[in-house]
Amino acid sequence: MKLQKLPANPRNSGKSQSERASLSAHKIRVAYGKHLAVKGVDLDAHGGQIGAIIGANGCGKSTFLRALARLVKPQGGTVVLNGHDLATLPTKRIATQLGILPQSPIAPEGITVFDLVSRGRYPYHRFGSSWSKQDQDAVEHALEVTHMGEFADRIVDQLSGGQRQRAWIALTLAQDTDILLLDEPTTYLDVAYQLEVLDLLADLNAIDGITIIMVIHDINLAARYADWILAMKDGACDTFGTPSEVVTPDVIRRVFGMDVRIIQDPESQTPMIIADSRHALAPKRAILDKEKL
Repeated sequence: MKLQKLPANPRNSGKSQSERASLSAHKIRVAYGKHLAVKGVDLDAHGGQIGAIIGANGCGKSTFLRALARLVKPQGGTVVLNGHDLATLPTKRIATQLGILPQSPIAPEGITVFDLVSRGRYPYHRFGSSWSKQDQDAVEHALEVTHMGEFADRIVDQLSGGQRQRAWIALTLAQDTDILLLDEPTTYLDVAYQLEVLDLLADLNAIDGITIIMVIHDINLAARYADWILAMKDGACDTFGTPSEVVTPDVIRRVFGMDVRIIQDPESQTPMIIADSRHALAPKRAILDKEKL
C-alpha cells in the first residue's frame, strides 16, 4: 500500500525544530540485579530528526530506550526532556510531551481501532472529565494521517500486521506529542509492511516535525531513514554519528561481529551493507570450478 501525502498538524505550524522538542541523556546506567544493562550512555536528540539505535541482541538498546521514557529507572545519569529532569516530572506531563510504542504491544480483546486510538487522550483527562471536541479532533487527525480512518470501527485483531502497527502509531499520535519513541516498530512484519510503517514515520517527521527515535534491527533500513545512528555494544555506546559515519566495515565488525562490504543504496544514496558469507558463496564457486573442468 502506498501512503498518500499527510495533512499537517495545525498545532505545529510555525514552529522551528528547536521549539518542537528536545531529549537528551547523560551517563545513563541501568541495572537488572547485578547485571549492568546500560553503561553510561549519552544521547542528544535534536528536535525534528529521526534517530536509530542499533546493536546485537542483548546489547541494551531497548533498555536504553525505555529509560528515555522513564519506563525503567536508571541507577545513574539524567534524562532531560524539554529542559526538565525527567525524573522530576509528573507521569501525565511526560505523556503529553513524549509518546512511546513498545515492542509487539497487545490490544485488549475486541477493542476497535477508534477506541484504541482514543486511549492516547488519557494524559489530558482528569477524573470525571468528559470527551471534548479537542479529543475528537486529535483522534480523527491521528486516524487520518495514518490512513486508518476507514478501519476505525474494525476490531484491531482483525487487521493485517501493517494496519495494526499503524493503529498503534495513531494511538501515540493522539497523545499530541512532539517526540515519539518506538521499540522495533517493524518486528515480525513482512518487508512491504516494514517499508509502509517507516515511510509513515518519515512523513510524520517531514511534515509535522515529530522527533522520532527508534530501536531497529535492520542496519540498512536504519541507514536509509535515520539522520543519526547510535550503535551500542555490551550496554555502551560504540559509535554515534550520521549513517555514513556509523555504517562502516569496522563499526559493523565490532558491534555485530560480522564482516561486511559497504555499497551505496541506489535509491536513497545511503550506505548499505552486504554481509560476507563463505557459505553463500560456496555453491557458486563449486559451479564455477565445474565449468572450468
